[in-house]
Amino acid sequence: MRWYYWTGLIAVVAVVAGYFYVQSRLSAPLMGDAQIAQMKEDIEAEDESAFVIPPPQPAEYPAANPLNNVYFGELHVHSSLSIDSYIFGNRLNSDQSYRFAKGQPVTSPIGGQMQLTVPLDFAAVTDHAEGFGQQRRCDDPESGEGIRWLCEQMENPSLSLFLQLREAAAQRPPAQPVETSAQEDEKAILFAQEAWAEIVAVADAHNDPGRFTTFAAYEYSPPLPGRGKIHRNVIFRGNDVPVSAVSAYDAPSEIDLWEKLNAGCQTPCEFLTIPHNPNKTWGLAFANHTIDGDAYTEADWRVRGSVEPLVEMYQIKGNSECSIGFSTTDEECNFEQFLPRCEEGQTVGCISPTSMARDGLKIGLELEDTIGINPLNFGLIGATDTHNSNPGDAEEWDYRGPAGVGSATAKRRLSPGPDGSYPNLMNNPGGLAAIWAPQNTRDALFDAMQRKEVYATSGTRIRLRFFASFDFEDGMADRPDVLETAYRDGTTMGGELEGVSRGAPKFLIWAMQDPLSAPLDRIQIIKGWTEDGETFEVVHDVACSEGRAIDP
Repeated sequence: MRWYYWTGLIAVVAVVAGYFYVQSRLSAPLMGDAQIAQMKEDIEAEDESAFVIPPPQPAEYPAANPLNNVYFGELHVHSSLSIDSYIFGNRLNSDQSYRFAKGQPVTSPIGGQMQLTVPLDFAAVTDHAEGFGQQRRCDDPESGEGIRWLCEQMENPSLSLFLQLREAAAQRPPAQPVETSAQEDEKAILFAQEAWAEIVAVADAHNDPGRFTTFAAYEYSPPLPGRGKIHRNVIFRGNDVPVSAVSAYDAPSEIDLWEKLNAGCQTPCEFLTIPHNPNKTWGLAFANHTIDGDAYTEADWRVRGSVEPLVEMYQIKGNSECSIGFSTTDEECNFEQFLPRCEEGQTVGCISPTSMARDGLKIGLELEDTIGINPLNFGLIGATDTHNSNPGDAEEWDYRGPAGVGSATAKRRLSPGPDGSYPNLMNNPGGLAAIWAPQNTRDALFDAMQRKEVYATSGTRIRLRFFASFDFEDGMADRPDVLETAYRDGTTMGGELEGVSRGAPKFLIWAMQDPLSAPLDRIQIIKGWTEDGETFEVVHDVACSEGRAIDP
């Protein structure tokens, strides 16, 4: 049974449910004045001369190309408008985030400079909708005692405040919000709508067709116990958007999210949703039911297939592509993998057979066998999910940690926490999204995302093309018109081939290293299929560097 509550209450007061009665439990702030002063000294003392740091490169603006250009960007980043980002000490807004994406340097919350070596081609700032309007409530002199208390707490970076608020929000349903008047509740809705309108306006202001593309966007963020999540980024084609951003307090599950987005998104409004961190969904990412146990109907699967063409498989919280032990023996799956397989009876803090992207793709094949459609035939992208307002900053030499002052210095990132663990070593700089499109505009990039002509990288700007066909001729790779032929006779990445009775297809693969990064080692194809009700996987090397022969 689905449940609905607090319809329209988007303000963060819903997130802080039930915690004003435990104010005395809040520990000291994450950073006091003395600690922040020490961190600033640590930043000044850091010596980065050991790194080979390329000088900033100018942006390039390729001409429109009917055979498509590749564009690199970021569809998952947080500014100070996200409450967790603000609590961690970030004060850089979405305007500064877009300026950073275009190549301008910014100063991190504690003092170090951040700057991309190569500007991005596109970006979307995806702040958490559950907090929209909260900062306006802090500026409102008519806010009540509870809201004023929260605003005071937010000014001091505090991990304990974040964890306690998150724990409340993870309850089903979330704990009751702080006591507010009817007038405050009405203002909360208005403030949230104003914040969303400002987000759309800032994205519009930075959108520069042919040079730099932005998207109106936000994150829908239901938390799970054990610091898990079943989150999705919502990306709109243009600035025709709903009046309100649908948050987890309006839509308990993804099915409700799609329903409310469709209801509020009138023509010509178009959107897509992108799930992220399947590795931390505790198996919900590709399960046949929602967070509340409601089974997917065939109609639900069809909606998912139409509005969710992509999955974010890599970011600062690790690899969500695959995990050894679930229908794979691929040793490459150990890359950036820090969660174990679920043991019998374990449901939180581990990887299940419905957690990872490769498993999701094979589950889609199983669904096609049973219900006749494949709603999980998705493309893959990378992102950062940084909470420092620095989209696309996936370069090792520019890494300042994922979240404000808590990880802003190298010394702190390499130091153990109170329990002896090293939480800041469980993150990485994240990845990028690559999109093949004829030009760098909202419509062209959005169309490419819908047709899934995209791929993920772990931060470098590897250039990759992939085509498949039953009609490719031998020696085609040597033709001077290879791309024209590939688009004419083949299917691009993300597409579907028809005619399985015609024998085995042929693939055309082309890859080039990032000129500012390491050489490529090999190209592989991972094949997944179903047979007699079971799924299988095999990894094929198709090209190796340094003249190495391929092991058949």
